[in-house]
Amino acid sequence: MRHQLAQQERRRQNTLLLSLAVAIVASFAFSDFLTRTPLGIATFWPANALLAVGLMVLNPPRRIALVVVSLVFHLLINFLVGDPAGKALLFTGVDILEAFAVWLVAKRFLGAPPRVRTMRQLALLAALALPITLVAALICASFLALGYGLPFLEVLWEWFMCGALGMAVVLPAVLVLIDAEHRRSFHRSLTERLVLLIAVALLTAVCFHPDGVATPFMIFPLAMLASFRLGARGAAQVSLIVACVAMPFMVQGADSAFQLEWGPADETRLIQVFVTLLFGTSLAAGLALAQQERLKRLLLRREQLTRAARARALAATEAKTEFLATMSHEIRTPLNSVLGFAQLLAARNDLPPDARRQVNLIDSAGGALLTVVNDILDFSRVEAGQVELAPQPTSAAALLKDTAAIMAPEARAKGLILDVEIIDPLDTLHDLDDARLRQVLLNLLNNAVKFSETGRIDARLIVEPGDHEDRLRFEIADTGVGIAVDKQPLLFQRFSQVDSSASRTYGGAGLGLAISRALVELMGGRIGVDSVPGRGSCFWIEIAAPVAEPLAVKEQQAAPSAPSAARILLVDDHPINREIGVALLVLAGCKVDIAENGQQAVDAAAAGEYDMILMDIHMPLMDGLAATRAIRALNSPASKTPIIAMSADALPQQVERCYAAGMVDHIAKPIQREVLYAKVERWLTAPTNID
Repeated sequence: MRHQLAQQERRRQNTLLLSLAVAIVASFAFSDFLTRTPLGIATFWPANALLAVGLMVLNPPRRIALVVVSLVFHLLINFLVGDPAGKALLFTGVDILEAFAVWLVAKRFLGAPPRVRTMRQLALLAALALPITLVAALICASFLALGYGLPFLEVLWEWFMCGALGMAVVLPAVLVLIDAEHRRSFHRSLTERLVLLIAVALLTAVCFHPDGVATPFMIFPLAMLASFRLGARGAAQVSLIVACVAMPFMVQGADSAFQLEWGPADETRLIQVFVTLLFGTSLAAGLALAQQERLKRLLLRREQLTRAARARALAATEAKTEFLATMSHEIRTPLNSVLGFAQLLAARNDLPPDARRQVNLIDSAGGALLTVVNDILDFSRVEAGQVELAPQPTSAAALLKDTAAIMAPEARAKGLILDVEIIDPLDTLHDLDDARLRQVLLNLLNNAVKFSETGRIDARLIVEPGDHEDRLRFEIADTGVGIAVDKQPLLFQRFSQVDSSASRTYGGAGLGLAISRALVELMGGRIGVDSVPGRGSCFWIEIAAPVAEPLAVKEQQAAPSAPSAARILLVDDHPINREIGVALLVLAGCKVDIAENGQQAVDAAAAGEYDMILMDIHMPLMDGLAATRAIRALNSPASKTPIIAMSADALPQQVERCYAAGMVDHIAKPIQREVLYAKVERWLTAPTNID
């Protein structure tokens, strides 16, 4: 690869050397044979600018070669046009020194090689080159005035104007032409390029020919069109064409070009100013358009990079979701056995106290592991923006009391006092997502119990009425270990804990507070902590909630109880899961049949009459989703049977697939007895309304 790049660079350098050498020789012949004034000074001298460009862009060996070519042909053509040896040597030496001076100054102030991509760079290049041209003009004018008796001021002016025109037009024009950035812009067909450039050459010839139409300013519209269509390179080419066509005609007697009664010298100055203005105007337009084109390409490139990054991010998200789904399923499946058999053993009356205590420890450890799994899934949903709030009229006071009641047994088991205080002058309902708010409060209360060994926990609600919304402040204060000030910022970061050492006392994945913060912020609220090490902590939540319309009084629902006797089809390919499910349902008084795959489930549903079907998802022969669709397609009353997913697939998109297949509810493994009984009871008593 490096060798190929080196070869490409050599080819590029050789091409540049050959092109510049030919251009310099041609410019010598053009200027000396076609544009010389009676004082022996060319009207247009691009050779110095071409040599300066060569010094800027070529490597040292090729610079030497170009200087030698320039030196030899400069002297040769000077002799051919009849210059004496003194003049030829003077002109050659001054021109080469001028090119070297421009190169060194440009290298010092513009870098190597200089580029012309903005008007600022164009102006700076001209400002650096023109003083050097003036110095060269002073040297030559002095020599010619002293040695040959020529008028000093006229020689000075003509030399400076021809050199300045070359440096101001040719130097930036050639830099634009060889710049790869400009070559990548404005890709037009060869036919369009040729038509525009030939049209400019013909119009210039018509305008400046002695017998032509003296309307040179008609060139401007065509030059601007070339700039708009071809960019900065088109502007440079047009300016060079105009200069090369106009100057010979002007020198050869185009006295009527501007229809002014001026002398040849004055008309020469006017043509030089005209070419300079044409070049500046058209190149300014070309550079502006080139800059716009570069910005378009940059935006397009950034858009492509953004799309690629978005695609990678989506792929990473999908991979993460698939990984979480797989890991959740693989963790929940054995955990279902651990918690299921622990619950079955705990329900027995013949266990000795030691065995019962050990079973309870297994159940507690399994519950802790389930909490970690649920936290990871919750956090992934929050990160993916898949959590949507469902506000409904809620009593914040009742919500806090109910949440505290859930944690009360654990607090009593540790000898802690759990007290609830409500400061609500209006005692009204508010639009809140009670499920998500309860999740946050449970997490805070659980942490308070977890990190407090003695003392008390105070759960407090303070409602401050407002004009449009009330401010609800929940406080969970404990007498636990407390948190140092420098550690408090870590609390609400994901996978972060105050004590992350190997000897830490308290476990956890460090996700609970991060999830709580995300949920509270989703509600438009704030969460924070005030804590003193050794004296406890006070976690607080502030939420602005609108007052809700009072609801009609509803009958209080009793706590979930065991389902009444019912005939249930349990479908699962795992024998341990079937054993646990059958045992829990039989314990509640249900009659249970089993199927080991989806095909057996479809056959059993078609042959029997079941009150409910509990369906696993991942099974051989036919999975639970396909089996559900097949049962719904049966031409029998079995198609209306409630089908509840009972699976370790617990991610939102997985649950949605269950509903889409025709299931009415979802129970996540590991199976919690209270959840199982509540779901079964609900759908046994619900009216049949399955399409």
